[in-house]
Amino acid sequence: MVVAMVCFAVQDGLSRHLAENYNVITTVAIRYAFFIVFVLFYGHFVIGSLERMASTKNAPLQIIRGLILALMSSLAIMSTVRNGLVNFHSIFASYPLIILALSAPLLSEHVSWRQWIAVIVGFIGVIFILRPDANLVNSGSILAISAAVLMAIYGILTRFASKTDDSHTSLFWAATVGGSAMLFLLVFFFDLPKGSDWFWMGALCVVGAFGHFLLIKALSTVEAATIQPFAYLQLLFASSIGIFFFKDEFNFIIFIGCALIVGAGLVSFRITSKVSKN
Repeated sequence: MVVAMVCFAVQDGLSRHLAENYNVITTVAIRYAFFIVFVLFYGHFVIGSLERMASTKNAPLQIIRGLILALMSSLAIMSTVRNGLVNFHSIFASYPLIILALSAPLLSEHVSWRQWIAVIVGFIGVIFILRPDANLVNSGSILAISAAVLMAIYGILTRFASKTDDSHTSLFWAATVGGSAMLFLLVFFFDLPKGSDWFWMGALCVVGAFGHFLLIKALSTVEAATIQPFAYLQLLFASSIGIFFFKDEFNFIIFIGCALIVGAGLVSFRITSKVSKN
């Protein structure tokens, strides 16, 4: 799980680098093309049946999930280009708390007062990072917030999908639907990579696919609840790439905001885990 988070952080860094020179659709579509190849390979050689992997009892829901994930990926890259990896991931790390807040009205799940306090503390962390008086509420921040909300909705829909389909089926539809949508758009917005950028495009695809493979292996080895807290390491790894390679801003205010968001997320997760065990 830790190495998977490193892979996804590197993927974000490469996506930002490429999106600074090419349009976002080209970057996301090429990444998705390799993602589709990986999923088809995994389904055929690991699962043993693409038909079984693709079999779903709720195709409309899976299609919506795939489209939302593709849109979220596009907004995320646009945000990193405008505001950097540190700013984006600091805000994006709040999406588990948004899932928690949405789970009450949408999933009819009980959210305790302690969890609501955690949600509020996490959102205060987002406000710390945005610092409205510092003119940081710009298009990049709005895109980061939008990506976090979309990721939360994607998470909620994944929970709905898990009632009828297994995780491999959801992975298949997320890749093929989102990839098909982006490849369709690529016909109209293709920006041909030049020179060494083909290498970086290839590296982006390989790192992303390897990250998904490691994530699948991690989830198949232990329960999701055991490794979920490690997902916050992506914030650390991606921010480090932003600081050292892109000279992103990182100061005490951002650190406090990140600490509030991650701390609130971990506390909420601990409370949820205790309730589940009981």
